[in-house]
Amino acid sequence: MACTMILASCSFGSKSKSSSSSNYTTTGSAASGTYQGVIKNGRYRTSKSRGVTAAQNQNTFNLKSFESGLTDISKKVFSTKSYVFQEGQYLSKSTVTNWLGRKTKSNASGLNPKKGKTNGTRNPTYIQTIEEQDYMTQDGDNLKLHGITIGIGLNSVDYYKKTTDGPTYQQKISDAELKAYGQQAAQKVLKRLRQKKALKNVPIVIALYKQAANDSLVGGTYIEYNVNKGDSLSSWKTLNIKNKVLPKSSESTSSTSSDDNDSFDNFKTQVQTFFPNLSGVTAQAQYKDGTLSGMHITVTTQFYSETEITSFTQYISTAAQKYLPSGIPIDIKIQSSTDMQAFVYRDSGQKKFSSHVFDSY
Repeated sequence: MACTMILASCSFGSKSKSSSSSNYTTTGSAASGTYQGVIKNGRYRTSKSRGVTAAQNQNTFNLKSFESGLTDISKKVFSTKSYVFQEGQYLSKSTVTNWLGRKTKSNASGLNPKKGKTNGTRNPTYIQTIEEQDYMTQDGDNLKLHGITIGIGLNSVDYYKKTTDGPTYQQKISDAELKAYGQQAAQKVLKRLRQKKALKNVPIVIALYKQAANDSLVGGTYIEYNVNKGDSLSSWKTLNIKNKVLPKSSESTSSTSSDDNDSFDNFKTQVQTFFPNLSGVTAQAQYKDGTLSGMHITVTTQFYSETEITSFTQYISTAAQKYLPSGIPIDIKIQSSTDMQAFVYRDSGQKKFSSHVFDSY
């Protein structure tokens, strides 16, 4: 979990130098289960449409889980050992902006419905964001596009104003409505992608993401995806992923997650007892098919002494190994109200936690 893509340029395959005609290299090794990224002419190749949304998204957890979840889905189709990741190069910023707009006379490509009402009900903005990921294979000294993944972020709550300076209203969108509209939009996106010469025959993965509400303390989740090689959607594969905040009261905790909640509650109690100068200890937990798959823990402190932080980090590592669930990736951020102070983590399959204290020269 703590592993990141290291920007250390290396050449493709077993050759020791990159092609002077292509000037492509990669960002590193995929041994850690992460994709190598593409470097062209000495620069990381950034997305042509990154950051475009239909409206301002006030939940930063959505932004992070949308991207990381899309990469997890891509790994189901494009192995990190066989494919190289490239930021989206086929959807421009203007194209995505138009697609995220409402359908009007001047924007016929808008994927969101026109303003007004349907059957007496206001037409919400369903589609919030679209992201493209490209997956490449080596072709001699060059890279060749092998497939792409498209994430479509859908609003579970549509926030809108009746007047520019007026109050913000909310319109909830049911799961059934969100899913149906997302599938319709996915079919349109697929046909449009197939019209591009480079995308005519490559596998295309399309995934639907349900955004969490703005006041949620966790991000949303992907609900389904499909893989196809034609211009009509294949069958959808359902994903059973849920994000939760810990600790929860016993009344709001299901039987499947009660043990996890108890483990975290014990961890929190021990930490707060040993070091009383804490502002809070919370966790984001993710469940896949009902089983805990990972945790992100945040500990907010009021420490000022470097020795306090070091001692506390050592204690956190010990308490985490003793009280938190085993076998899953866990990271623990130790931070003040202004900056990160330390980091404790354990990757999947590991037993012991590693740590790092951020000091200064």
